[in-house]
Amino acid sequence: MSISEDFKGFLSNLAIDNAATISLRYGEITAALNKNFRDTDSKSANNLQVGSYGRGTAIKGISDLDMLYIMPTTKWDDYKDGGQYKLLKATADAISARYPNTTVKVDRLVVRVLYTKFHIEVQPVFEQDDGSFKYPDSYDDGSWKVTKPREEIAAMSEFDSDKNKNLRRLCKMARSWKNKHGVGMGGLLIDTLAYNFLNSTSKYDDKSYLYYDLMSRDFFEYLKDLPDQKYYLALGSGQQVKVKKKFQKKAKKAHGLSVKAIAAEGTSTQNSKWKKVFGRPFPSGKEEELTKAFVAEDGTQAQNTEEFFEDHFAYDIRFDIKIDCEVTQDGFRPFFLIDALAQKYRLRHKKSLRFFISSHNVQGDFTMFWKVRNRGPKAIQKDCIRGQLIPDDGKLSRTETSSFYGDHIVECAVIQNGVVVATDRIIVPIE
Repeated sequence: MSISEDFKGFLSNLAIDNAATISLRYGEITAALNKNFRDTDSKSANNLQVGSYGRGTAIKGISDLDMLYIMPTTKWDDYKDGGQYKLLKATADAISARYPNTTVKVDRLVVRVLYTKFHIEVQPVFEQDDGSFKYPDSYDDGSWKVTKPREEIAAMSEFDSDKNKNLRRLCKMARSWKNKHGVGMGGLLIDTLAYNFLNSTSKYDDKSYLYYDLMSRDFFEYLKDLPDQKYYLALGSGQQVKVKKKFQKKAKKAHGLSVKAIAAEGTSTQNSKWKKVFGRPFPSGKEEELTKAFVAEDGTQAQNTEEFFEDHFAYDIRFDIKIDCEVTQDGFRPFFLIDALAQKYRLRHKKSLRFFISSHNVQGDFTMFWKVRNRGPKAIQKDCIRGQLIPDDGKLSRTETSSFYGDHIVECAVIQNGVVVATDRIIVPIE
């Protein structure tokens, strides 16, 4: 296929496939709140779908959905003076009363309604004369804050139209990159940076899929060269969007991978190189279709036993996690793999490798899986490429042995409510 067809297929693979279920859940929650606060059964009145889904930039597997429920103005006096938690609790109770088998939790700013593989964060709000909304913050003694999602939705729609529909598509591709490389960026930050990038150039104003390889490369170049900032101003609303974790280093890696993928255009490795940028949603090339069941190298082949997190879980990377490895061998001083990689050192055989989580910022309870993928001719000769998903034993670590040469890969994925929320990988070079 042409590069145009490849990127068109890529965007098709990112399309949300459970929109009917999401719409049903939005309607159920809205009906419960309308019944409680207005004594009506409407499933559509007085709500506003916001967040990535509302801006039209969400992708398949989205797990974090947002909605505003617009409260009757007559209720303002009931909550205006220190009633922030009271309002959140009343919202949660109304949903629980109608759907008692659904898990509903009050959080600081929202009410979280948990479903299988996704949840909806409901924010009760009071609409202001200028179209903005006051929402409750129940921290400490409580306060009221202001959000302007309509301005963000309008700006996204208008700018996307001005840029030949490229803004929303770029936002979706950036989310696939985020999930592939474990970049802890929120959806509004991604959309804002994609908006800023396309606003900085007219190069792609009249371009489409045929130029998405170049647009991807230039977008990552734009990201890697941005200075460190604590926040950006959101498209449309101008509200501050916090930067929770630096993204420039991973953007630099994506830029380099994009350059290599563009250089490979027309070759048998073109698609596999774009997969290194965007992950499995990018269409497979012919060489990948021929080797799904087997992995071949140097005239030998092995069974392809590799599994993929994407086939078992939805993806929505929200946190950061880091793998390191302690390397030990009798008679030698232990050292850490991260330090060895920085010095381009390759491991020898028969060393004990204890992979562990050196740091993470995951909030709440979670489970974790490991994946060990052997690569190289020796792994194929021994029919031992592995790659299965292995549950963590609760210690956030896994011990292996350096057995045969090759650049092997160890990955981890953190799971919450059936969704991968953090991931990392480390290369294990053995000679």
